[in-house]
Amino acid sequence: MAETIIKIDLNQSPYENENIHNRWHPDIPMAKMVKPGDDFILECHDWTGGQIKNDDCADDVRDVDLTQVHFLTGPVGVEGAEPGDLLVVDILDIGTFDESQWGFNGFFSKQNGGGFLTEHFPEAQKSIWDFNGMFTKSRHIPNVEFAGLIHPGLIGCLPSKEMLDEWNTREKELYDTEPDRVPGLANLPYADTAHMGKLSGDAKAKAAAEGARTVPPREHGGNCDIKDLSRGSQVYFPVYVKDAGLSVGDLHFSQGDGEITFCGAIEMAGWIHLRVNIIKGGMEKYGIKNPIFKPSPMAPKYDDYLIFEGISVDEEGKQHYLDVHVAYRQACLNAIEYLKKFGYTGAQAYALLGCAPVQGHISGVVDVPNACATLWLPTDIFDFDIKPGMDGPQHSVAGSTDVPLSKDK
Repeated sequence: MAETIIKIDLNQSPYENENIHNRWHPDIPMAKMVKPGDDFILECHDWTGGQIKNDDCADDVRDVDLTQVHFLTGPVGVEGAEPGDLLVVDILDIGTFDESQWGFNGFFSKQNGGGFLTEHFPEAQKSIWDFNGMFTKSRHIPNVEFAGLIHPGLIGCLPSKEMLDEWNTREKELYDTEPDRVPGLANLPYADTAHMGKLSGDAKAKAAAEGARTVPPREHGGNCDIKDLSRGSQVYFPVYVKDAGLSVGDLHFSQGDGEITFCGAIEMAGWIHLRVNIIKGGMEKYGIKNPIFKPSPMAPKYDDYLIFEGISVDEEGKQHYLDVHVAYRQACLNAIEYLKKFGYTGAQAYALLGCAPVQGHISGVVDVPNACATLWLPTDIFDFDIKPGMDGPQHSVAGSTDVPLSKDK
């Protein structure tokens, strides 16, 4: 039986746990040390640290303090790991807590985070998902149930000081091009809500002022939100500091490709069972500067899809040049409009695309001027036939429920 080397208390603030942190900085001390070949279990808060509740009101999503996120478990040091190595991480298992058999999905207010379709869904909304073994369904989105593929949305190693400085410099340069943009172009260091693990005193204050926010993915891994990093996956992380400093959090019960609602998966607290090894000098040997991985051999088996196409022409009819972002947005909007014909609200459809095992594909990036992106919606997650037919939609979901919304203050 693997040892749980870092435990959490869901009734305790993550700020009270010195084995948790919410910024990236090379000076954060290792919470625990392990050896190559060791396997161990880490417990994780949900990414907001318990700010979101299991209820039918979206005020908590509207008012969430996004400067606090993400709360990560670690860093775990691996003896013998040095800059230039690859840290090999096997995800042996991952699961929920018995006392917390639920998760949440949300759309943030455009004034506080926004999302992929924030111009269409500018106010905060929240859906709650109940777990039943490997399956989940929501009281806010009827006639749907699907198998989860639990995975960490965020996992990576500590950056070097040089890498941290590079991140902060380039992200500040981007931010400064449009500093008043809502939502912002980047999330800059913010010391007031920084939790720096075991650091204290002046060292904590200095690191908190410099620490990179955990919102984006970067060269070290980070918030990549790859749904296929589940049981049986193997990840190869570049090592940038002595002992590597592996941290993990932001666990998802299920997620659609793109995590389009931003709070865009079924977010949960839980645990993850990992094994670590080292490939000495692996970064140079294999030419790796970003993580690579082998996906899980265990995935929900959905074979039948409706595939929605989008091209790089936006909602106003403006032509964009090979813009995959615009093309995927159009694919998502096309799927939402289709689901509305079966009685779903736009918010229910949007939430579903963020939560269900939806696939997103880049289908073409060479046929000027249009890129082509596709969204693959599994048909078997519905308890009725959603395919097109000569007689039009033959089912309409009950209209008595919707995803709770809280208007901006």
